[in-house]
Amino acid sequence: MGVQGLATLLDSQPRIYRDTKFRKMRLVIDGCNLLYLMYFKSGLDQNRGGEYATFEDLIERFVKALRDCGIMPYVVLDGGSDHTDKKLETVTLRAKSRIKKAHQAAVGGSNEDILPQLAKIVFRQTLARLEVPMAQCFAEADPQIVALANEWQCPVLSNDSDFYIFNLSSGLLPISHFKWEEVEQSGSQSYIPCKTYHANSFCIALEIKPQLLPTFAALAGNDYVKLKRMESPIDWVQFDPSEKPSHLKGLLCWLKGFNEPQEALEAAVRLMRGVSMERKAKVLQSLSLGMDEYQVPPSSLTKFFIHGMPPPFLAVEKEPGLIPDWMRLPLTQARLTADVLDVLQLQRMSLSLPVAHRDMPSSNLMSRPLRQVMYGLLLGGGKPIQVEESDRDGLQLKLIPVEPAFRGVTQRLVLSSLDKAELSERLQVLLEALQVTESSLRNLPPQLRLPVAVTCFWLQRAEPPPDNRLLKALLLGLSIGDSLRHRAALQVGNQPKLDLNVAHAFNQWQACLKDSIHLNQLLGFPLPEPQVARLYEGTLVHNIVHRMRTGRRFKAFLKSDRSSVKRYHAMVSVVHQFHTQRAPSLSKTLKKAAPSRCLRQPLEDLTPILQQLFLQDQDEEKEVSSVVRAQEDLYFDEPLLVKTRYRTKERNNRCNKPELSRKEECRGRDII
Repeated sequence: MGVQGLATLLDSQPRIYRDTKFRKMRLVIDGCNLLYLMYFKSGLDQNRGGEYATFEDLIERFVKALRDCGIMPYVVLDGGSDHTDKKLETVTLRAKSRIKKAHQAAVGGSNEDILPQLAKIVFRQTLARLEVPMAQCFAEADPQIVALANEWQCPVLSNDSDFYIFNLSSGLLPISHFKWEEVEQSGSQSYIPCKTYHANSFCIALEIKPQLLPTFAALAGNDYVKLKRMESPIDWVQFDPSEKPSHLKGLLCWLKGFNEPQEALEAAVRLMRGVSMERKAKVLQSLSLGMDEYQVPPSSLTKFFIHGMPPPFLAVEKEPGLIPDWMRLPLTQARLTADVLDVLQLQRMSLSLPVAHRDMPSSNLMSRPLRQVMYGLLLGGGKPIQVEESDRDGLQLKLIPVEPAFRGVTQRLVLSSLDKAELSERLQVLLEALQVTESSLRNLPPQLRLPVAVTCFWLQRAEPPPDNRLLKALLLGLSIGDSLRHRAALQVGNQPKLDLNVAHAFNQWQACLKDSIHLNQLLGFPLPEPQVARLYEGTLVHNIVHRMRTGRRFKAFLKSDRSSVKRYHAMVSVVHQFHTQRAPSLSKTLKKAAPSRCLRQPLEDLTPILQQLFLQDQDEEKEVSSVVRAQEDLYFDEPLLVKTRYRTKERNNRCNKPELSRKEECRGRDII
């Protein structure tokens, strides 16, 4: 992000920063930068699907620290991709790097800064619940963050080195120097010790003219232009006379001889040897565009934060009228994923890349039918349009053309008036996509309806099919209440080595939940959005599976929580009912959709699992005995499924040979 190596260079120049006791002031926060740094620097799990409850607690403590000091936070989030694709090369290189890091983490168990799939949703939901003012931009957030901060005469909180280049009237508070966990007192006042950065201090300390800072960023290489990767890169180190010369210091020494940006750019291009005049002209144009990114527009978020008025689309639209006006408010409120902007303007979707072995198929494959329904709603059925999904295949980044889905109620809905469609129609679209009925979810608490519908969808499509332990661990994890979830997190102890098949199965479930949440947002929330941090904890479900497989008991504190047992009972009943009702029709559909040699026969696999999970007694007079059986079930002492020799061998082969799973998935799993 920004100019690579700049923060390290500035940290070696301590006189650039000023010690500050920060309190009683507005603070504009770079939300995406805070999200990543807060998760990665806190030591939270990255490889087992996330520690969302602990992450939620961390965000709560951060907000409390600010409010205790009278600090008023305003969080600004990035939106969709720039429709001119100025950052496409940078985005592509980062995605390729993440694929390799995700594989390294899966194999070696190291933390490689791979954000769990639902962490962004947890971040947004927690800020909304805490009533922290938050805005999602329609495109890159940096210019709007600067514009808002300058208008309000308040600092920006971020570690993105681009903010070292912008002219911020009240300065930058680097997150790495923002000691929010060490709140101090001065008399009766609380404050957060931190350091403030001003661009003028940079220019004075390193003897560069302020108007040349954007020139420095463009020549050093930012997210928009990478001079190093061109056919004749300039060796800036040669201009650094110090004992420990560096690329950035050499460039700064070279820039001392210039007064104007254009003069410096033209001189830099002349340093490129063996390059044609035509190519030099294109490089000069790219550098000029890289500098333009530091021009600050008028703030479009002030009216939103004060009066709730969302900004217009004019500045970001590829074509006028392409994005319906009703989307402005939910997008700005971050109640609608910015991915819809990429689909509408670029017909492109960048997918999550969780920790996974290269030989496993992408976990995004099985949730593709849900995204296809979203693409159908966004793009309509008037002309054949495909969406390019950016996903991994092994260790390669691939662009996969995907057809939007137009079927059922979706064919009757129009994007321009989707917000006015009947609730019953919008709900039907969501339930048809998940292949469940409204009646089957009626007896569940509202917060569990979408997750249980997702679980039914996952059971039918997951590859390889989830065994009983995976299903049971998932349902137990979903049923545990808030207080027990925190206690359970303390009980898990040292995590065993990552089980790649377990990780793959739960990666698929998280991909389904994420895509379902986004589809639910687009449809205007026909089902309540589940609070992810209070629903799913990756380390917990992994640990439950491990304990079941090793025959170890889970702690008996679960026995004391009657409501958790009831939720568990209700979810098992719904899943069992869904399977019973859907089995005959699904069998016929599967046989028509694929030759017999490609069928994995999921229905036979699920029947014994669900029969043994299903609790028979539901009458009020039998409630006590039912709860006792459920509580006994929570001990995980007895094996729940007797497999045939063939099934055991087949699953063992999949566990030992992840490439076999990948081949099976890729042989053809289209929409049913």
